[in-house]
Amino acid sequence: MAPTSETLTAERILEATEEVLRRHGPAKATVVDVARALGVSHGSVYRHFRTKAALREAVTKRWLDRSSEALAGIAAADRDPEDRLRDWARGLFEAKRRKAGDDPELFATYSVLVGENGTVVGDHLDDLTGQLTRIVRDGMAAGVFAAGDPATAAGAFFQATACFHDPCHAARWRRPGIDEEFEAVVELLVRGLRGSRRPV
Repeated sequence: MAPTSETLTAERILEATEEVLRRHGPAKATVVDVARALGVSHGSVYRHFRTKAALREAVTKRWLDRSSEALAGIAAADRDPEDRLRDWARGLFEAKRRKAGDDPELFATYSVLVGENGTVVGDHLDDLTGQLTRIVRDGMAAGVFAAGDPATAAGAFFQATACFHDPCHAARWRRPGIDEEFEAVVELLVRGLRGSRRPV
């Protein structure tokens, strides 16, 4: 049964938009295509999202939030900070690699949309580095890490692992030995965070 304007929700529109983007790509997908997929008028879609740009921004945010939400649980867990840091970095890498490998068309589409939505991407990156900052701060409080400023250390960790989560490096993520490279980089960074407080 096609949704009426009463049953049409922002979430249903975003789900349909994702499917339309998968089929047509970001250059050809239109609000009319989304409305057609839902069986409603394009005016019904515009009642939830005032512009095509707003719709594309919302679907990009939804995609990015999926990664953030999963990682937030790791960051907030009451566990050893080193284990949390490793698990968090591994979780981010696996989530990005899974998206790139399981649905390459949609991943390519979102790579384009991410480039259009600087504010959404900035908020996403702030959220991720905020989660890392929490882990580093907890590690300092527990005497595990010897970083100076937790936010600075978290930002450095995030940048140093960019080749394992930045979409521009996606082509590398399936090559042989990438997991060993990842583990080596994370281990080096964890040792750096320990400083002189724990033997290397």
